[in-house]
Amino acid sequence: MRPAVHILVLAAGASSRMRGRDKLLQPIKGKPILRLMAEQALSTGSKVYVTLPPAAEPRQRLVADLPITVVPVPDAALGMSRSIQRGILAIEAAEDGPEDGMMVLPADMPEFSSKALADLISRFRTEPELIWRGGTTDGTPGHPTIFPRDLWAELRAVTGDEGGRSVLKRHSDRVRVVPLPGRMAVLDLDTPEDWAAYLGRPGPSG
Repeated sequence: MRPAVHILVLAAGASSRMRGRDKLLQPIKGKPILRLMAEQALSTGSKVYVTLPPAAEPRQRLVADLPITVVPVPDAALGMSRSIQRGILAIEAAEDGPEDGMMVLPADMPEFSSKALADLISRFRTEPELIWRGGTTDGTPGHPTIFPRDLWAELRAVTGDEGGRSVLKRHSDRVRVVPLPGRMAVLDLDTPEDWAAYLGRPGPSG
């Protein structure tokens, strides 16, 4: 049986730099970016888990009709590590595959494609002992990252907002960076100005 890859979409951030707006509701290709990312993840055939913070009704509505598992993160304010920890617990409660992998997929990066996600999953299934990570064509590492199951316990021990950086550093010999087109692996949009520039709109005033 081929190793499975479970996709954990990180959508519990506070959009703190958006000055009152929610970046995960911003439109990309005619859809809110959170909806688009969830659909792209589902298109790979993988099981998809989406982390959400407290009082996230607008985000919840965006994915309510999709066949995903919502993972509440009541302590999301403590950083990205809490989303990863709670996501792993949800996946482990539902699945039991010793060679499985978990793709950590930020929800705020607008240029990901279903094809790129599927390619990373295919590479993992061929060599499931490795950590597969998206990057730029010049080798700069970025997102997403697929972690083999034997590293999930280390990920659960991470604190704060570092994500999995310390785990990647400790196991750098197992990391394989896959070049993805353009800035797909590194482009995220955190401010109203970022979004305006990306969408070709006039920047916000004041």
